[in-house]
Amino acid sequence: MSHVPPEQRETPRVGDDGKVAALAGWTLFILSIPSANLLVLVGLIVAYAARHSAQGVPRQHLDAQIRLFWSVFWWTIACWIAIAVSVVMSVVLIGIPFLILFGVLWFLISVWFTVKSVFGLLNLLGDRGP
Repeated sequence: MSHVPPEQRETPRVGDDGKVAALAGWTLFILSIPSANLLVLVGLIVAYAARHSAQGVPRQHLDAQIRLFWSVFWWTIACWIAIAVSVVMSVVLIGIPFLILFGVLWFLISVWFTVKSVFGLLNLLGDRGP
């Protein structure tokens, strides 16, 4: 066992705990659309696994990733239910405008999720909160 003088010892930087996980989470969120939303689940698992050991800004980002996932999840479920009802109502032509409306809303939720993830990644890289 070698002795390293105190001035040469590497000290952990405060706030670095969880930064890699937060970076991975935002990146996986951004890549979720090309991956048919499979990578968003991996990003969520990373965020949940790392948030207890994270501190400071990375912890804020991990918490923001979890909140973002669940809010988008529930809005997407609501959109899909509305789309299903609109499809049924389309049989009598009443549902066609609603089908278009909820389809556009679902698309906008996907765009909002991606934009929010990009801004989250940029804020994390700049050591700013989400």
